[in-house]
Amino acid sequence: MSLMADPPGADRLSARLRRDTRASHDAAQNSPFLDALVAGRLSWVAYADLAAQHWFLYESLELATRTMSDDPIACAFVFPELTRLPSIEADLRFLHGPRWQQRIAALPATTTYCARLRYAANSHPVGFIAHHYTRYLGDLSGGQYLGEAVARVYGLNGDGNRFFIFDGIDAEAFKIYYRRLLDALPWSREEQDEFVAEVVEAYRLNIAVLDELRRRWT
Repeated sequence: MSLMADPPGADRLSARLRRDTRASHDAAQNSPFLDALVAGRLSWVAYADLAAQHWFLYESLELATRTMSDDPIACAFVFPELTRLPSIEADLRFLHGPRWQQRIAALPATTTYCARLRYAANSHPVGFIAHHYTRYLGDLSGGQYLGEAVARVYGLNGDGNRFFIFDGIDAEAFKIYYRRLLDALPWSREEQDEFVAEVVEAYRLNIAVLDELRRRWT
């Protein structure tokens, strides 16, 4: 089921979010780099590079999660079971070896994305939830198809592909619950506008990373 399906209640934040970010969401889903990856047109090294960029992004996001866990609004969106860094690090050990930290580097677009993420996600619940939504709900939606396709193309069976596996989480039930949390947020119209704009910016930054990976590997 797509995140873009419009539920009843078009005045709800979750419905507005899907409507107003549809173009950005579709652009991210239709990345030429990801298309080439799942079609098997790229070497496994390109996939390993994607995993490396994920490490830098999720390090920034999950550090912000610690910062915002005491915030009375943001804390509702802190789910330890979503934590990705240990899985990414296990993938990188498999893909790059035990000295993986010395073998990965953030691309310029990734550095820009991390800088924005750290600023927005550590300063206000609006920014934190915007980046949290963009990354984790994407992981539980299109990320599931991507993970299955990558595992099939590159012959992965857990090792090297753990980032995409959410043990113990029913993705569809979790997404419904998450949307209810969004709809319950006590935000003004201005805060909602800021939230939607930050999600659009997060999509733009993610697309820039994927575009840089495409230029590097295709």
